[in-house]
Amino acid sequence: MPRPRCDMRKIREVLRLTFGEGMSRRQVAAATGVPVMTASGYIRRATLAGLSWPLPDDLDDVALESALFPPTAPSSVARAQPDFAYVHAELKKKAVTLMLLWIEYREEHPDGYGYSQFCEGYRSWRRKVDVVMRQSHRAGEKLFVDFPGMTIPIYDAKTGEVAMRAELFVAVLGASSYLYAEAFPSQALIWWVAAHVHTFEFLGGCPAICVCDNLKSGVTRPHRYEPEVNRTFAEMAAHYSVAVIPTRSYKPRDKAKAEAGVLLAERWIIARLRHRRFCSLADANAEIARLVEIINNRGFKKMAGSRASLFAEVDKPALKALPPHRYSYGEWAKKTVSIDYHVEVDRHYYSVPYRLVHDKVWARTSASTVEVFHNSRRVAVHVRSHKRYGHTTDPAHMPESHRRHAEWTPGRIIAWANKTGPSTAALVEGILARRAHPEQGYRSALGIIRLGARYGDGRVEKAAARALHLGAFSYRSVESILKNGLDRQPLPEVRASRPHPHHRNVRGATYYH
Repeated sequence: MPRPRCDMRKIREVLRLTFGEGMSRRQVAAATGVPVMTASGYIRRATLAGLSWPLPDDLDDVALESALFPPTAPSSVARAQPDFAYVHAELKKKAVTLMLLWIEYREEHPDGYGYSQFCEGYRSWRRKVDVVMRQSHRAGEKLFVDFPGMTIPIYDAKTGEVAMRAELFVAVLGASSYLYAEAFPSQALIWWVAAHVHTFEFLGGCPAICVCDNLKSGVTRPHRYEPEVNRTFAEMAAHYSVAVIPTRSYKPRDKAKAEAGVLLAERWIIARLRHRRFCSLADANAEIARLVEIINNRGFKKMAGSRASLFAEVDKPALKALPPHRYSYGEWAKKTVSIDYHVEVDRHYYSVPYRLVHDKVWARTSASTVEVFHNSRRVAVHVRSHKRYGHTTDPAHMPESHRRHAEWTPGRIIAWANKTGPSTAALVEGILARRAHPEQGYRSALGIIRLGARYGDGRVEKAAARALHLGAFSYRSVESILKNGLDRQPLPEVRASRPHPHHRNVRGATYYH
């Protein structure tokens, strides 16, 4: 069975690291989670297509896929791979030989490998079984990062109680063991990204590879072969031209430097601060910075120099230069465009071109803007709004006459609501009339109609009548009425307001001026 094709975003990362960063095939495979042979295939296809990095601005995912994977004749079926784990176990039995096992393999797979290839494949597999690799680190290549399990308490200055337990971020360069540490409120994504930005600025440059653990902020989906790196974290790494290689789960050898750095930080930072009471994160980080400087300048026991001197001599010259601008933090989320051609981001609705209805898009949210991407091309950008359940609509995204399609008209929505009852139709009509553009009310109207599947059309009709009586033209009002069973109660009487009696004891407004 052929291997499924990778996501186009991951293929773009393969091309960036290969052509843009000059990394080897194995480094690219480790950074992206794409197998070496698969990554080599993508690179070969890009070379044949005449592509280089950066890719043209107008080359979206569809065009890139067409360039890399033009229609070709179906390939032949690959040979069946021997089960070398089974072969290894069978060889331990008396009188069992490789020749015998190969004959049995060919009886089951007549088109399989020949005897010499079978033997070579087994020997290659056996050499890799439970191998302990002694890692040698090149200058400026790898930065190992991690959070220790121990925390630093931050106290409330007024009550004296622990207000927060700060997490200590630790980063260690592979060649020089140069250390950086900083306390953050938590291991959340925003602090995880900020920790890396601060580390690169502390080092005055960027390593080629960042080796991290499988914590949730860094790796969205841990996997032995194809881990999925959080998109915001990956975007930050691309901004600094750094490749991210997550470690294998439960394999501490993959990040031995980070484990050693964590142990060092626990002993010489967290343990040293156990009797100190910090009332702010800034005070704690000022003391941590002082201890980090002491650690880096302390001389080695078995060799000349210190972490600081070895960093200046080996790692510092090999680091890549920092980009001109600091990374601007933004969170990514995959969204589906609703029938009103809006996507929901942080309880606010932003418009996209109406042709993308029902399509999957990526929304990037920063402190001031919301950007929407489709097939790696930005299709919308809006000023971020914090108005809950409000709408931000670009007129250019609307179809002619403010209609998404002929079949989605206010008249059809009202007619659909009328099947539930006249009160429901009147309520939906009122909702559409109160919006600047009727499409902005489609979501609420459809939500009210669909409540019939949960509560029954009869109850929805009574709830709509009550909402009309109260002047509550919203989906949430109808839902609240149904949840609390108010539709089963009689409608409240509306008392007519009576004029205030006028007599000589009433002073009037002029009395107070």
